[in-house]
Amino acid sequence: MGLTLAQKCIANHLVSGDMTVGSEIGLRIDQTLTQDATGTMAYLEFEAIGVPRVKTERSVAYIDHNTLQTGFENADDHRYIQSVCKKHGIYFSRPGNGICHQVHLERFGIPGKTLIGSDSHTPTGGGIGMLAFGAGGLDVAVAMGGGTYYITMPKMVRVNLTGKLSPWVAAKDVILEVLRRMSVKGGVGKIIEYGGDGVQTLTVPERATITNMGAELGASTSIFPSDDVTRAFMAAQGREADWIPLQPDDDAVYDEIIEIDLSSLVPMAACPHSPDAVKTIAEIGAIKVDQCCIGSCTNSSLTDMLKVAAILKGKTVHPDVSLAIAPGSKQVYNMLAQNGALADLIAAGARILECACGPCIGMGQSPNSHGVSLRTFNRNFEGRSGTADGQVYLVSPEVAAASALTGLLTDPRTLGDAPVISMPQAFLINDNMIVPPVSEADMDTVDILRGPNIKPFPHTSPLDETIEADVLLKVGDNITTDHIMPAGAKILPLRSNIPAISEHCFTRCDPEFPARCKQAGKGIIIGGVNYGQGSSREHAALAPLYLGIKAVIVKSFARIHVANLINAGILPLTFVNEADYDDISLGDKLSLPDIRQKLQNNEPIYLHNHTTGKDIPLFGGFSSRQIAMLLAGGLLDYTREQNNG
Repeated sequence: MGLTLAQKCIANHLVSGDMTVGSEIGLRIDQTLTQDATGTMAYLEFEAIGVPRVKTERSVAYIDHNTLQTGFENADDHRYIQSVCKKHGIYFSRPGNGICHQVHLERFGIPGKTLIGSDSHTPTGGGIGMLAFGAGGLDVAVAMGGGTYYITMPKMVRVNLTGKLSPWVAAKDVILEVLRRMSVKGGVGKIIEYGGDGVQTLTVPERATITNMGAELGASTSIFPSDDVTRAFMAAQGREADWIPLQPDDDAVYDEIIEIDLSSLVPMAACPHSPDAVKTIAEIGAIKVDQCCIGSCTNSSLTDMLKVAAILKGKTVHPDVSLAIAPGSKQVYNMLAQNGALADLIAAGARILECACGPCIGMGQSPNSHGVSLRTFNRNFEGRSGTADGQVYLVSPEVAAASALTGLLTDPRTLGDAPVISMPQAFLINDNMIVPPVSEADMDTVDILRGPNIKPFPHTSPLDETIEADVLLKVGDNITTDHIMPAGAKILPLRSNIPAISEHCFTRCDPEFPARCKQAGKGIIIGGVNYGQGSSREHAALAPLYLGIKAVIVKSFARIHVANLINAGILPLTFVNEADYDDISLGDKLSLPDIRQKLQNNEPIYLHNHTTGKDIPLFGGFSSRQIAMLLAGGLLDYTREQNNG
């Protein structure tokens, strides 16, 4: 029996375990990336591990999230990260050089290599055939130190693409169709692998758009073959020597197959407030638009920008619309400036932003009250834009540009002939904003520069013999990491200060939660289905850790978040019977008797509700390694124990 493309990559990097679906496997990691919203904590963790020099083939730190410097905090974090990179063997992408996923695709990604990044959209690298995973910062720190990255062996889903996209229909519409069919939790425990004759019709930037938003499916990752299209892209980047061909075996077996005829797709949008709330533009209708934002790691490539410039050329943005455009990298920005497309964008009335994440993570450009904002981004969770009642729709660059001109949600097919944009034969190569580290011989000459906002990793301790605590929060289904630990211009600068950022933990769900935790000293959180979906931010585990949360008990978890909880030493458990969720209320007194012993002996786990007198069966499903981590108090303590052992 043959192997899928993803299975081949896994087999080539398998360190421990076997490729049985549902079992834990350990992977050797070739490359890592961080961004500044998660990077400061990741590098504090790397320092705590005590490895003097990174052991990966390539590790890169990007500054792309916290670029709005309204105080000293972000600048201090950037300085700290740069000094750590210089000393410990990490390449540093300076502010303004671009968004991590766009730049990594352009300059560092290699087909067949493994990549983990402290950002949930790291699977963008699957667009060139990388096996790329989003992960918590502590997992990235361990990988930089030469450690193994562990996941549960996923199922394999083949999305078979046939036909060719019609004019004005975009790669964004492909992934919106997949989301429409699978939902935001339909990819949990799965790798999405794209194949079929239609793959040949998609450029690398189009493929990267699709793998980028695979994160919204809850998938472990997404991947495309590495073929002649990939080779041409890498050759244009001056990196053809890094290219290798990668295809699944002809007799590969998949757990699920989805058929999509590209020629049947039409322009679509994800409606507020979920990426899977997908309708066609025609179904939504010509609603009034207040804002359009074009960019983010999903749709900020050169070809995306050139299409937008062609649509806007010689026209003017509607007077009721604010149009903001952020190129994805300095390479894209420079090429737009050289070929005149940037002038077309400016002349049309677009507001040009720096090459960074910006509005996607609520870092500026929040829409007006209850405003309709069309965004080429990947997430439209409620409040993520920075406006609590903002109505955010996820669309293609073509839809956003057309709507910016008309002031209404517009099907771009009404504009006439679509612009024809070709991939360049050669990209502009200038890596002067990427700073290499010093040599190993010179690393002792580098001082680590820490600002006053940088606080140490929260205190951890071994798992208690018995957990006894009150329910301090009960939430429903599809709780995102934005609910748990919001982003935005006011909160992101606190990412290196867990005591300060914890004041904002879960305040979108319950403003009293942090104060309640402080008063109680310890507590338990109860949640619904797909708890922790969204970003890889480990702060959504570290802030609850700081606030004394001992266990999180839910109907089901999102992949990265449950790993982050275990890494932090917080016990994640699921209901055996989901109906038992209804029998627990805020304030109930709960206990997990002899939980340490039960984990050690792999015994059944029961939750006792002292308020109702009911015993509730729970499920852990932990590997022996995860149990050892929980007993030790989390991954950092476990790693120290292993190193000292």
